[in-house]
Amino acid sequence: MKEVVFESENIIYVKISESLIEDYLTMVNDIDHVARFIGKRNTPYSLEEELDFVRNKIREQGPIYSMLERETEEFIGNIEFMDIEDGCGVLGIALTFEKQGKHYGTEAIHRMLQYGCSDLGLKRIILRVYKENARAMHVYEKCGFRKYDETEDEFLMEISKERFVL
Repeated sequence: MKEVVFESENIIYVKISESLIEDYLTMVNDIDHVARFIGKRNTPYSLEEELDFVRNKIREQGPIYSMLERETEEFIGNIEFMDIEDGCGVLGIALTFEKQGKHYGTEAIHRMLQYGCSDLGLKRIILRVYKENARAMHVYEKCGFRKYDETEDEFLMEISKERFVL
């Protein structure tokens, strides 16, 4: 069992780890269901590329966590805060295709909002979502995020600490 950092009802959150590299590769190399929504990449990552990514994240010691099902300890995905500055952080989440549509995204976002506001002192949390990712948009809106800007391909969404009930 990995070191548990925090928990929610059905999810345990652990530090990212090289021991989960095969799970990470499976997720980020699912071009049709995952990769196209986390960076528009249409070629697979190599083991070396993914190891470099994980090692950099570990070295940075930022708030990035792997999510595991509480009952089975199966890998669900990763969630993180990036670019934390002046009480604002950017939320990023990626779920394996097999775990999508099972309410893990909603649960994880609610837990990260609590963590971000309580533990990290964030007052505003933003995220970017591709316009074609209707499922994610629905989840974000359900969690209280609202659109505040857009680019050609993405909506920018935000939630303030005041709008998020701890």
